[in-house]
Amino acid sequence: MDDTASSIWRCFATLRDPRSSRREKKHRLLDIVAIALWAVLAGAEDWPEVVAFASQRHDWLKTFLALPHGLPSRSTFERVFAALSPPGLQSCLWRWLHGCARHLGLDQVAIDGKAVRRSGSPSQGLGALPLVSVWATHAQLSLGQVAVDAKSNEITAIPRLLHLLDLHGALVTIDARGCQKEIARQIREAGGDYVLTVKDNQPHLLEDIRQALAQAFDSALAGLEHDVYETQERGHGRTE
Repeated sequence: MDDTASSIWRCFATLRDPRSSRREKKHRLLDIVAIALWAVLAGAEDWPEVVAFASQRHDWLKTFLALPHGLPSRSTFERVFAALSPPGLQSCLWRWLHGCARHLGLDQVAIDGKAVRRSGSPSQGLGALPLVSVWATHAQLSLGQVAVDAKSNEITAIPRLLHLLDLHGALVTIDARGCQKEIARQIREAGGDYVLTVKDNQPHLLEDIRQALAQAFDSALAGLEHDVYETQERGHGRTE
C-alpha cells in the first residue's frame, strides 16, 4: 500500500506536527490521523466514537500502526486536530481522496452548489454558507469543496475546484450555472468530457438547440446518426 497513490503515509507525509515538545509526542502524528480517518469512514461523528472505534479494533490496528504507547485518548485527538493547520490537512486529504479516486476510476464527476444547512444567522445578518462540491458518483467519494465568495457566485468557484482534479477520461456534469464557455474549455483541456445543462441563462444557445431538435424531429431524424432511449414510469398520479 505504501507504493500506491492512495497510501495514507505518503499523502499525509507533509502534514506538519503542531506539537512542540517530546512529552507531547507520545503518539505518532500519522497514527492519530489514520485512526481518525478510518473511524470517520466507518461512521464516527465525534471523538468519543473515534476512541470507541479504535478500542474495538485495537488488535487490528496494531498489525500496521506502531502505537508504542497504546491508543490515543479523546483529549489527544481533540488537542492535536485543534492545532493542525486546516489548509495543510485539507491539502493532504485532497491528495489522498484523489489517489483513491484514481485507483477506483473516475468515470463521472458531479459538481453542484449547495448552501450549508443552519450555517447562517439571520439575527446577525449572516446568510447560509454556499459551497461548490465535487462528487465522484461511482466511487462514492467527495473529492473536495470550495466556498463561494460573498461577492461572487458559483461560476467563479467552479474553475477553482476543477483545478484540483485530474479529469483525464472523466465525464463532468454541472447544472445550468456551470454552462459557460470557459468552464467547458477547462474541462476539455484537462482531458475530460462534459454534460452541461442549458437553461434560460444561455438564451441564444437554448434557442439554437431547440431549433436543431425541432428540425431533426420534423424530418423524422432522416440522415442523422442518433440513438433512442425510452423509459416509462408511473408515480405520484402521473405517467412519464
